[in-house]
Amino acid sequence: MKPIGLKWVFKLKRNSDGSINKYKGRLVAKGYVQKYGVDFEEAFAPVARIETIRLLIDLAAAHSWEIHHLDVKTAFLHEELKEIVYVLQLEGFEKFGKEDKVYKLKKALYGLR
Repeated sequence: MKPIGLKWVFKLKRNSDGSINKYKGRLVAKGYVQKYGVDFEEAFAPVARIETIRLLIDLAAAHSWEIHHLDVKTAFLHEELKEIVYVLQLEGFEKFGKEDKVYKLKKALYGLR
């Protein structure tokens, strides 16, 4: 199994007037090197079809049900990994004398398939 590289992605969040609100940084995996059947078995994207959403809204309207909306953006990041995934040490943060060592991930990162 080949270890996956890591990189930092930085982003500026701005206010409506253009001034900087906050600086954000996210550690992501270079998942494009993963191969189907070798590094992962299936990819999952939790996206509902518009027809399903319309059907649920129609049912709620017909039965006078209350509708609540829940937006979960990062739920998959808290999931334990089922596969064994190794990542390289982050460039600039290698442990002296152990540059050839890798880390085993316990939880998902952005960019993994």
